[in-house]
Amino acid sequence: MNIALWIVQILLALLFAASGFQKIAQPVEKLREEMRWAKYMAPAFIRLIGILEILGALGLILPKATGYLPWLTPLAGVGLALTMFVAILVHLRLRLEKTVVPVVLMLLSLFVALGYFVFIPVV
Repeated sequence: MNIALWIVQILLALLFAASGFQKIAQPVEKLREEMRWAKYMAPAFIRLIGILEILGALGLILPKATGYLPWLTPLAGVGLALTMFVAILVHLRLRLEKTVVPVVLMLLSLFVALGYFVFIPVV
């Protein structure tokens, strides 16, 4: 179980870090061309999402890897799952095609959170 959690954590961290850096580094106009939902969001909100994704990615790896505040890792999983839940709502509201991506990311984030809250307690 521990190996499965680490594999999922690393994959999620890479995906969320890449997505977050894209949201904070690219011009908003380019993001709006690539991501239909971004047309309906304020630029500051798009940047905030990017920052939260980067913090979540760091939270998935660093606390557990360093042993310093390891209980932050499952909380990062919960935070990213909530972020993806809101993304699902936005996708459904705007009738976007790729709703399955945030669903899968939410489920994987919940897997990490439950893995450390239930199966391998970090406290």
